[in-house]
Amino acid sequence: MDRREFLTGTTAAGIMAAIAPQLAAGRDEAPVPRRRLGKTGREVSIIGYGGIVAMGRGQREVTREIIRFIDRGVNYFDVAPSYGNGEAEERLGPALLGRRDGLFLACKTERRDRQGAREALETSLKRLRTDHFDLYQLHAITTLEDVEKALGPGGAMEAFVEAREKGYVRYLGFSAHSVEAALEAMRRFDFDTILFPFNWVCWMRGNFGPQVLKEARSRGMGCLALKAMAKAPWPTGAERTAPKCWYEPHFDPAEAALALRFTLSLDVTAAIPPGDERLFPLALEVASRFKPLTEAERRQLQAKAETLEPLFRHNA
Repeated sequence: MDRREFLTGTTAAGIMAAIAPQLAAGRDEAPVPRRRLGKTGREVSIIGYGGIVAMGRGQREVTREIIRFIDRGVNYFDVAPSYGNGEAEERLGPALLGRRDGLFLACKTERRDRQGAREALETSLKRLRTDHFDLYQLHAITTLEDVEKALGPGGAMEAFVEAREKGYVRYLGFSAHSVEAALEAMRRFDFDTILFPFNWVCWMRGNFGPQVLKEARSRGMGCLALKAMAKAPWPTGAERTAPKCWYEPHFDPAEAALALRFTLSLDVTAAIPPGDERLFPLALEVASRFKPLTEAERRQLQAKAETLEPLFRHNA
């Protein structure tokens, strides 16, 4: 499907109509608040720009958009070489060139071995046209085997620590999609941050997230959220109207706002919205006018969660 046709769909039209008054506000646009990222001491915007947003789009469009987001106060950018086989990094590099001061740039690698992680880091630095990353992360730690490979002898963490000593990275973290793997990784290494699916349906119905957030906060780690605006797995046979998302995101502006506000009302620093470019402007407006979730809104989400299947569960 042509991108112009894609953006003229009903969901895109509904989102843009809902946020048009805020986008037209011009100079009156509210800046995105910032929070402290755990023991790093850095202040980052409460929403981050995920590199997937830049995939499949022209360089001029991406650069123009990123400049606008930086002007609104977004200073947290997260990317990985697996996003479009390097395409996301190649788009962000030119867009951030000359604008690096004051930004918090995070990258990650799925490589679990020392040599592979070192090579991945070098390639990402070149693509992003920078001499260092503020945060470098193990990407998608999912099993205890992942933890053992990455943190054991000859594992990726040896390259991470070496890179930190040489100034190529400042802080070390990981992203995870399993409670067991996240808890074990924190036990094995003194990480600075965790990037984890802190999502309202998973939290309320899947018992997935509370134990990880509690452990991370007890260690002074900065907590970053994935899947904040995720709804549920795509229904069987449904048209996948967001090709960049393996799950169904919230396209209804009111539902999306509640979902994001749930996550930002937790003890987290920031959330990264889905990679669909139609949703980031909505997330920007919600974040710039953020108000903690009320008890009535929490009860509303709890009732809704009972009708949905969580993306992740923890059965312990």
